[in-house]
Amino acid sequence: MNLAASPSMLATPTTATANLPRHEMPLNPCSAFSSSLLRRSLCASLRRISPMASAAAPTSAPAAATENGAANSTEQRPVQVAKRLEKFKTTIFTQMSMLAIKHGAINLGQGFPNFDGPDFVKEAAIEAINAGKNQYARGFGVPELNSAIAERFLKDSGLHVDPDKEVTVTSGCTEAIAATVLGLINPGDEVILFAPFYDSYEATLSMAGANVKAITLCAPDFAVPLEELKAAVSNNTKAIMINTPHNPTGKMFTREELEFIATLCKKNDVLLFSDEVYDKLAFEADHISMASIPGMYERTVTMNSLGKTFSLTGWKIGWAIAPPHLTWGLRQAHSFLTFATCTPMQAAAAAALRAPDSYYEELKRDYSAKKAILLEGLEAAGFIVYPSSGTYFIMVDHTPFGFNNDIEFCEYLIREVGVVGIPPSVFYLNPEDGKNLVRFTFCKDEDTLRGAVERMKTKLRKK
Repeated sequence: MNLAASPSMLATPTTATANLPRHEMPLNPCSAFSSSLLRRSLCASLRRISPMASAAAPTSAPAAATENGAANSTEQRPVQVAKRLEKFKTTIFTQMSMLAIKHGAINLGQGFPNFDGPDFVKEAAIEAINAGKNQYARGFGVPELNSAIAERFLKDSGLHVDPDKEVTVTSGCTEAIAATVLGLINPGDEVILFAPFYDSYEATLSMAGANVKAITLCAPDFAVPLEELKAAVSNNTKAIMINTPHNPTGKMFTREELEFIATLCKKNDVLLFSDEVYDKLAFEADHISMASIPGMYERTVTMNSLGKTFSLTGWKIGWAIAPPHLTWGLRQAHSFLTFATCTPMQAAAAAALRAPDSYYEELKRDYSAKKAILLEGLEAAGFIVYPSSGTYFIMVDHTPFGFNNDIEFCEYLIREVGVVGIPPSVFYLNPEDGKNLVRFTFCKDEDTLRGAVERMKTKLRKK
């Protein structure tokens, strides 16, 4: 992709990224922390707006302006954005995917598979479309999917939930997060996150007017600093948000950590928002749902999605499970965000969630093999590799290669090595906390992973 010449990129900062897969955290590409190539390319993508297109084709611009009833002006107009979002730019995942295309790099950055989901799920979607299930769905989900979610949650957590009163289907887990935050958090409420964190958390909390505190999880094991967390909880704390298995570190919260957090929530009357989209990608221990900790269901919103488990990230089918008194608020927000989610895909999602246990066992085996290829390759290439117990991500330390920070290293990696990683400093309130780290994903076919590993082993040199 030619960043300078693509007409679609000249309209707005986001138009050019409409067809790129979603996921994760904002970076201000024009900050002093960004380095040359990445900074130039990304700033250009934000600043090259329609007047430049007019300058390239002066004869057609007046006609277009007249036709639209607008004054003909070549003055460059600043991008407009509400103050609550002005610190957030195009997400780092979109930015790195754009640069991967531009430089022909292998993309181990953004967390979307380069292989398709299972045939039985796709066939169920086709059947639903052909059966005429193509109009608006019930706002909080079609009955068959709500029931399938409740059945799966019972099997996984041991908790019985009412599919009509406690399950809400959303357009991906990102919308479940947004509906939960916008429906339950008031301006000025304090919410505690664990850094590094998924980008949507901070952005959505900003839209809600919340005050964000972050507790940093540090390498090598990214353990929760329990006493620091305890000290951070105040009378103003409305909620704690967790993600387990954890993106981007691959950490799984231990039972001890979850019980400690649960005790704090119950003692201080704090809500718990739990993002569990990687629950089926737990490699070294069983996933523990926070809602299953005694006394926690009544104050917990559990969020999940179809995309990670079934390699169907483009379908955007997610859900939130919560007791009725919390479901009310998140449904109010959901009603005015998307109202309803794609009807035929919900029917297919119900079929997916009723897959036999053998599907999940095979999924874990496949991803374990992919993980081994990437982990061994990163170690052989010279990275300091940190343990990953869940998700399909591996976090590494790039400092053996002599670069000042993660963005500088990731720029070099794309341009000179031909591999994309994600600079995780953008997942922290204080970017310095993540400047030595890089995140790679192994949700790619094995040939792609081997190709990326070979490039890194061949071209990277320690300093």
